[in-house]
Order: sequence, then structure tokens, then C-alpha cells
Amino acid sequence: MLSFTPITVEHGEFLRRYYENCDYGLCEYSVGTKLMWGEHLHPAFAEAGGCLIVRNETEGRVMFDYPVPGPEGDEDAALSAMEDWCMETGVPPVISVVPEGKAPRLLQRYPYAAVRNVRTWQDYLYKTEDLQNFTGRRYSGQRNHIKKFRNSCPDAVFRPLTAADKPLIDRFWADYGGEFAKGDDPRAVGELKLARQTVEQLDRPWFFCGGMLNGNKLIALALAERCGNTLIIHIEKALYSYVGVYPAMVQAFAQHFGGDAVWINREDDAADLGLRTSKLQYGPDHLAPKYHFSPQNELLYHVKAIPELKTERLTLSELTEEDIPAYNALVLDGDRNRWWGYDDVAGLGGPVTERSFYEVAQRDFHNCVAVNFAVRLEGKLIGEAVLYRFNYRGDAELGCRIAKEYEGWGYGTEAFAAAANWGLYGVHLTRVVAKCFRENEASRKMLSSCMRPNGEDETYYYFEKLV
Repeated sequence: MLSFTPITVEHGEFLRRYYENCDYGLCEYSVGTKLMWGEHLHPAFAEAGGCLIVRNETEGRVMFDYPVPGPEGDEDAALSAMEDWCMETGVPPVISVVPEGKAPRLLQRYPYAAVRNVRTWQDYLYKTEDLQNFTGRRYSGQRNHIKKFRNSCPDAVFRPLTAADKPLIDRFWADYGGEFAKGDDPRAVGELKLARQTVEQLDRPWFFCGGMLNGNKLIALALAERCGNTLIIHIEKALYSYVGVYPAMVQAFAQHFGGDAVWINREDDAADLGLRTSKLQYGPDHLAPKYHFSPQNELLYHVKAIPELKTERLTLSELTEEDIPAYNALVLDGDRNRWWGYDDVAGLGGPVTERSFYEVAQRDFHNCVAVNFAVRLEGKLIGEAVLYRFNYRGDAELGCRIAKEYEGWGYGTEAFAAAANWGLYGVHLTRVVAKCFRENEASRKMLSSCMRPNGEDETYYYFEKLV
């Protein structure tokens, strides 16, 4: 299973191996965003399939970035590793800030998914040459502002900033604080704090930092990072008392650091009216979508209640209060359940009570995690069939156990076949899978009679049944 490591500044060089050539074009796929917003996103990383996997956690919700492949990266393998981690931990596999070019892959992968694309998340992308030149009628306002700035500050110059410029930068923040007009806005105050902390890392090789100086006074600064063909602007600040300094700095920064970048990403507007107005005035080429995928399994759509299934001799139906004694005896039969592959007692995570296992089954169905069928002979519970491990891609696993006193009569095969068919045609799954220990010859024969083999390893034989 994936093992995640919290992202710190020390991991910047490692992350850049993936982000340096990443052409997703979104600000989230950068070291700067992970570090600047680390207190809010709590990002952690892992690797699988030659891809970078980032898990974020905010307000108690876990969300993944779309995997970033390396030179030999396998995105499908990375997505499968994410899904496996989610199934093992009970966390929904939510994938957020998905770039537009990757959305079709996820739409094809997940038969059922809630998809969002919120306007305030979208990044503003500009053609680099547009911000370098400000040509055309739509940029007449920026050119006029720059002209006013040059008239009032004819000797102002733009140059790169390094760690040696710390005294200049510290003075700039003091001056900026004196002009800061959003001191009563907690979000703006928090963003300013994070911006200052991030600028302290300007000596890191993946950052570009530059500023506009009027004499010996720093009056504007910006910090950016190149990812693929996009220059991502993480920070832009200027003293508004210097009329026109903002567009002058935007243009000078693009000219100095734009290079052969195709795009300049000035990030989202955080639902701030002023920011939105400003970013639109600079004529973005487009707003880059960020899709939010919440894959869901078929139970949510097709199963409102556990049905009753009839076979030649058996009935499969929902567990009831009256089943609790027989169900507990089935679950607690250690000798019988050595082949079950799951420790029901350990899975409780607490002391066993009379209702423990019954309540787990009820809760799992309510949460669309599993369907527990009571297998009944003449109304009496003699076993259990469980459809579980929904992988959000149309697959689920099926298990069946029959009480010892009823073995040898084919009841397991009969119940298993009925539950598998219901999974395929009642739940609308694409595939039902199962496994058994190599030593369990009886289960192997039973599974072989109603499913087809699908491989083996040192521990299990695997089987599947398709639509």
C-alpha cells in the first residue's frame, strides 16, 4: 500500500523532478503552491507506477492531485495504487484540480462520478508574448498606466532579486503593510503572511524572483516557477502609491523571465472581486478548468435496499435482529474462518459485543461499502455472502462462507452464483472477482464451477465473472 510523506521545503528538489516538465499548466502542480499553501492543504507525496502522487487534506477531507508521470510513468498504475489505498483506508478516492486534458481518462475510468468545475478555482492563463508586449487595443489601458509610471519614475528599473536583497525586501514588506487595504479580511491577511514566508525561499533554484526598484527602494516584486511550458506566478505585490507600477512590473517580469514559455499562469482569483477585475483586465487567453472528480460505486445508484434472492433451495436476504445469535456463531468460528481471509474481530477496532458484527454489516451497507446477504435454508441462517471492495471502476469482490454443519451440500456454490449474478445484473457491475487460499481446495473447486480463473500468486487463486 502507498506510504505518504508530508511535503516540506526539503522535498522541493525531489518534487521538481516531476513538476519541471509537467505541462498540466495549473498552479497546483508546482513546488511553490505546495509549500506556500502547505498549512491549508497538508500535502503529502508517494510514488507509484513511475508517477508522483500527492494527497491533500483540508477540513478533514482527503483529495488527490492527478498523478504526474515521470519519463516512464504509467498513470493508470498510479490511479490504481491510489484506489487501492482508498479501499484499504476507507477514504473516498476524490481527485481534484484535474487538468482538462486528463478529464476524459477519468470519465472513461469511472462509470459513476460526480464532477465539478468551479469558476473561482480556474487559473488565468495568458500568452507570454501578450504580457511581454502589451500590443493591441485591448492593452491600451496597461500601456497608458506604464507611461504614467515612467513619467513619474523615469529611473525605475527591474532586476532579479536574490537572498542578498533581503534588506530591500524587508523594507518593501514594511512599506506594503503601510498601504495594505485589506487588514480586516482574514483571508487577505493570511495570504500576505504566506507570501512573505514563500519569498524567504527565493534562493531555491526552482524560483525566479524579480522586482522594480525606484532608486534604492523596492516598490514591486514577483516570484514565479517554470513548470513545463508554463511560467507560474506565485506572488505579485506592488506599492499602489506608485501609479502604474503594477503593469510595469508584470511586463518587465514577463520580458525577463518568460523566455520560451508559451503560457504565464497568474493563478486563480480566490473569489475576490478586485482580483477578478484585475486579472481580466490583463486579457487572459483562457481560464484553465480544474475538474473535481468524486467517483462513486454502483450501490449508490442502483441499490436502495438489500433484495431477496431465490435459488432452488436457498434464500439470500438482509440480516435481521433475529439472525444475531446465528450470525455471531458463524463469524466467531475461528477454525472455519481461517479460510475467510479477514479477521472480523480485529476489524472491529474495539471490544466485541452481541450486536457488533450485525451493526458493522448495517453500517457498511448504509455507507455503500458492502452488501451482506444472510444465506438461509428454510428461513434459518446457515451462511453469509458478501459483495464488497467496490473499486469505483465497475468491479467488486464476492466472498461466501457456510456454517460447518451445512458443508458438503453445495449450498456455498448455490449462494455464491446467485450473489454474483445479482452483482452483475442487479448492481450493474462490469466484473465480480473472488479469491481463495491455495490450500483451500474446496473453495477452489466451488469458484471454478461458477467463475473463470484469473491468475494466481504464492497465496491465492484468483477468479472473475464478467457480464
